[in-house]
Amino acid sequence: MLIRVKPSWAVSEASATPEATYLNRRALLAGLAGTALAAPFAGMATGARAATERLAMSAPRNAAYQIEREITPEAENLKFNNFYEYGSHKGIGPDAETQLKPRPWQVVIDGLVDKPLTLDVDELIGKMTLEERLYRHRCVEGWSMTVPWIGFPVKALVDLAAPLSSAKYLRMETFSDPELASGIRTQPWYPWPYVEGMTIEEAGNDLGFLVVGAYGKQVANQMGAPIRLHLPWKYGFKSLKSIVKFTFTDTRPVGLWETIAANEYGFWANVNPEVPHPRWSQASEIVLHTMERVPTQLFNGYGEQVASLYAGMEGEMLYR
Repeated sequence: MLIRVKPSWAVSEASATPEATYLNRRALLAGLAGTALAAPFAGMATGARAATERLAMSAPRNAAYQIEREITPEAENLKFNNFYEYGSHKGIGPDAETQLKPRPWQVVIDGLVDKPLTLDVDELIGKMTLEERLYRHRCVEGWSMTVPWIGFPVKALVDLAAPLSSAKYLRMETFSDPELASGIRTQPWYPWPYVEGMTIEEAGNDLGFLVVGAYGKQVANQMGAPIRLHLPWKYGFKSLKSIVKFTFTDTRPVGLWETIAANEYGFWANVNPEVPHPRWSQASEIVLHTMERVPTQLFNGYGEQVASLYAGMEGEMLYR
């Protein structure tokens, strides 16, 4: 008889709730009032325009990736987003819905590879085997959500690119077109484009995910259409949206937030409850749609999958 042992973070998908569940957002603000977390929520919109119509997208759920919390309802996710290309508040959804044009969309794969590629995003998606994964998302601001992402592992893109042995990092870049994003026009002090990176070893780990869908549809504009990154063991700012370029390089990338404030937002950004942000604790988090405050887990609960990537690294360097 085959006995299947689940990893410590996996539980039955029966805990997932219908996406129609609704949360009063004012209650969230009230719960955060007077704490260090209140400031990031201050600009949040009280309402949201109906989502731009997206095509249905189905993929088999990978049972190896489960969550122990309820899925954040889609309606709540659509109106609570960080996407600085559209502004520094959480209610950027309506602007992203109307301004971002996710088709047609070209994706460049270049740098230290045998043969650089420029593909339409749907051509790239057609080369991949899609699956659905239930993943936690932990923001550096101290809140979290859970999302049913559809996509493919980053390592599948690495295999497609066939990087040279000299490639040590994967640098990723989002679009920087002021015609597609009002925030780029009105916030020229940010060092656009949004850039992030990871080591080639991190890129080869199965947990890293390139997202093209969510909630059974194409991924929404405000979530990073048409293709975004999700690294569930790292703080959310590492998971850039609306990617246009993947560059394999021997030079460590410096991300947008690291450029702005390296003491607060470093290269590694692995979730660690023991290392506080300079302006607030990371020991706990607020689950976005339930308002429950829960303890933060090391590597956001994905240590079994990624801890080996950081063997021998100690101290705050690992998490900065």
